[in-house]
Order: sequence, then C-alpha cells, then structure tokens
Amino acid sequence: MNQAETIRAVAESAEVSHAEAERVLKALGFVAQAHLDADEIVLPGIGKLKASPRAGRTGRNPKTGEPVAIPPSTTVKFSAAKALKAAINL
Repeated sequence: MNQAETIRAVAESAEVSHAEAERVLKALGFVAQAHLDADEIVLPGIGKLKASPRAGRTGRNPKTGEPVAIPPSTTVKFSAAKALKAAINL
C-alpha cells in the first residue's frame, strides 16, 4: 500500500473523512519522531517501535575495498504484536 491507499483504507475503516484520516496519520508520525528517543511507542494491534543504539564499526567501500569508518547511530526496531502475526499467518 502506498500513502494514499493507506489514508483511504483508514478513512473507510474508521468512517471518517479522508482529510481527518490524513491528519491523524501525520500526527502519529510527528508523535513517533518526538518521543521515540525516550520511550517505546506502542501501536495497539500492530506492535512496538523502539529506538535502539547501533555501535560504530568498520565497513568496506565495495568499489575500492578500502576500510571505511561507520559512526555509531540510532535505529528504529519494530516488534510485531501477536494479533498482527496471527493475522498474516492464517
């Protein structure tokens, strides 16, 4: 599903307008960006988003084979809820 299809599906499922569904989904994105660094975000029936630190490491340039320093960073990990796993494993 692309963004427009997701907004349309949420609007139909929640019986709200297209504009209202779009505002809610955008607000969810802003909330996740603002709070993910301190907390995990629980999406009921879907799963959890959690910030996870990634250590720095040495990689290789695929073209030249030279070592390249990859700095430490933070990534987002998703863990699916039981309900979501059950829904896709019918």
